[in-house]
Amino acid sequence: MSWIVFTLIAVVMQTFRNALQSKLSSNVSTSGVTLARFLFAPPIALIYLGLLYGFSSQAIPEFTFKFVVIVVLASVLQIAATALMVVLFKQKNFAVGAGLAKSEALVAGVVGTLFFGSQLSLFGWLGIFVGAAAVFILSGGGRKGELSFKTILIGLACGTCFALTSLYVREASHLLNVPFPHSAAWVLLWVLCIQTSLLVAYIAVNNNHTFVQLKQNAKLTLATSLTSCLGSICWFSAMALHHVAYVKTLGQIEVLFTILIAYFWLKNPVKKHEIIGLLLIAAAALLVMWA
Repeated sequence: MSWIVFTLIAVVMQTFRNALQSKLSSNVSTSGVTLARFLFAPPIALIYLGLLYGFSSQAIPEFTFKFVVIVVLASVLQIAATALMVVLFKQKNFAVGAGLAKSEALVAGVVGTLFFGSQLSLFGWLGIFVGAAAVFILSGGGRKGELSFKTILIGLACGTCFALTSLYVREASHLLNVPFPHSAAWVLLWVLCIQTSLLVAYIAVNNNHTFVQLKQNAKLTLATSLTSCLGSICWFSAMALHHVAYVKTLGQIEVLFTILIAYFWLKNPVKKHEIIGLLLIAAAALLVMWA
């Protein structure tokens, strides 16, 4: 059940990273906030990989063409998902933006079953759908004036990109001829290096001033990269061990921490319907852990 521990730690790290990105978005462009997630992450991932090899020596894995294609796809999709998340923060308040992106669990379940060979149990599917219902309620779905059609589309697109990223990450880790956790660590290093290189090149060509903005917010940028990388280590580890849909459904308890941060730090109001949503998320988490 180590996937549960990895997921819970990842949830805590991601919650703080999302809050940091939300703060950063008030002073930095969308591309800059997206880059902040990755900018200092590759060295941290390399240190983690070095520590793994120090404790348990393994061969350097063979990186096939299929592996490279998959990690490039995962890298690009996660960049798109992160950028869409930042756009969501600007469409609605912090809690709603993060909640909409949680559609990734349901998408991962459906797409994983259809195209990635995932075999989920009845309890697992029940947990995924209960979690999806919780996200719908928490996001203000069904109440007039809570969400615009544009916000819903952005949220679903964000969740889909995150889901595909996770599915490709899991597949890539299973292609390497080294055991866990080395396989997950190698995938993480590849993904972070690709993402950082692509974003730095894009910003250098299109908006050089973004680097100045990040420098002016250096502490927030470093904190965002650190929490993001630590969270990614745990997410990649959990997804290498278990089905993405289960990991992401359990990960929906992030909404609890998100609401607490939104209320106490970002001063966003918390509505009564969120109690119902949180109870459903707890039920969904229990179902996927039981599965």
